[in-house]
This record gives sequence, C-alpha cells and structure tokens, in this order.
Amino acid sequence: MILCDDNQLLLETLIEVVQAQPDLTVVGTARTGEQAVRLARTRQPDLVVLDMRFPGGGPAVARDIARCSPASRIVAFSAYDDKGSREQMMSVGVCEYVLKGVSNRELVAALSRAVRLAGG
Repeated sequence: MILCDDNQLLLETLIEVVQAQPDLTVVGTARTGEQAVRLARTRQPDLVVLDMRFPGGGPAVARDIARCSPASRIVAFSAYDDKGSREQMMSVGVCEYVLKGVSNRELVAALSRAVRLAGG
C-alpha cells in the first residue's frame, strides 16, 4: 500500500494505523502527486490511499495512478463530504471514499474492502 498525503503528521498517523494491521503493509509514502505516481509506477501496489486535495490535484493524481498501475485500488481520504468531491473522485476510478476523522476501525474496514476488490 502507498499512503499519499501532504500533511506529514497525518501521514505518520496513517502509517501507524496501517502497520498495526497484520494483513496490511505500507510499501511507500508520498507527499506530492509526482511522488505518488512514480511510486505507483515502480511498486504497483494493491492499494493507494490518496488525499482528495493532494498537491497536483487528487482527481488528476488518481487518474494518473490508474493509468500507470491499473491493478491498484485507490481509496480517497478526504476532509470534504460534498457530493461533488465524491463524484469527482469516483469518476476517476476511486473505489472507496473515506472522510478524515473517521475512527481507525472505519478506516481499516474501508481499506480491507478495497484490498478484497484488488484480489488481495
């Protein structure tokens, strides 16, 4: 799994939450769209967690990741709960849309659903 967020503190928290799960593994982190796409291209992860308002544009980065790593499932991680944001991310191939601030249990459940979709 690749975790992508420009907020370093949030990224570190995500790493801790994911690494506490026996069936989830972090293979890289990115703080910019360019880093995220490069990592997805080279690592071909099962799962990418991507900030909606990521530098480089969350939807654009999601689209680029889907192109260079088509087997990767993308989970949007966002502070925005509006219909437009959700629709925009889903239209570029995001399979789950998770709001920042949900419980760790809800986040892990969404990641697990996405992993199952990826066949993992």
